[in-house]
Amino acid sequence: MTLLDKDGVHLTADDAIATVTLTNPAKRNAQTFATWRALAEAGRALPGSVRVVVLRAEGKSFSAGLDRQAFTPEGFDGEASFPELARRSDAELDAVIAGYQEAFTWWRRPDIVSVAAVQGHAIGAGFQLALACDLRVCTDDAQFAMRETSLGLVPDLTGTHPLVSLVGYGRALEICLTGRFVHAEEAERIGLANLVVPAAELDAAVRDLTAALLAAPRDAVIETKALLRGAGERTYEEQLAAERAAQARRLRDLAGVAE
Repeated sequence: MTLLDKDGVHLTADDAIATVTLTNPAKRNAQTFATWRALAEAGRALPGSVRVVVLRAEGKSFSAGLDRQAFTPEGFDGEASFPELARRSDAELDAVIAGYQEAFTWWRRPDIVSVAAVQGHAIGAGFQLALACDLRVCTDDAQFAMRETSLGLVPDLTGTHPLVSLVGYGRALEICLTGRFVHAEEAERIGLANLVVPAAELDAAVRDLTAALLAAPRDAVIETKALLRGAGERTYEEQLAAERAAQARRLRDLAGVAE
């Protein structure tokens, strides 16, 4: 069932699985402000039955990042250009960027597991969109690069937190400041990619992973995801207490005992 098809974003849902597809292969799925609004809308449109969201892209590249037209004085038709945005107050600019970030925040909602299927280039905003997902399955020709700093900007589309969490501060800093490509083999080795497969096997690998993710009961998946997501901010003792509390909820639920 198609739920959204606009501005290079296509959303379908089939019971527990939703698929978000970037559909502008002629421009290597370069992103615009309209793309981000559509991605945010896709998150809001998910049916309650969805447990796994797959993010994929048409063509040879996952996403070449922000459309370079954004950097021109004209910008996009009907949109404020970067020079215009720069003249706004701090509060106004903060609100604008927060709006952009909405396209990237919902992928880690506690009630879903998101999987990015990445082929070819994932650059800048494309890299950050892949990082926004819980898991990443990549083809062996995948290449990640964070180019914002090289352009005089910073990565501001929610990618810095997961990048540091996955690869550590030192490597994250080096990747961002050099803007170099991280190829698939390295991505798997340092934890950016959960799995690397030949291009012809990408769809099958994602289907297998999705089936495995759906095998466990939904409530147990939600509780486990919450435990793991919060582990980095808790002390060891706090994590033990969180495990006990989560397990107590699961045991009561399975036994049909009200809390």
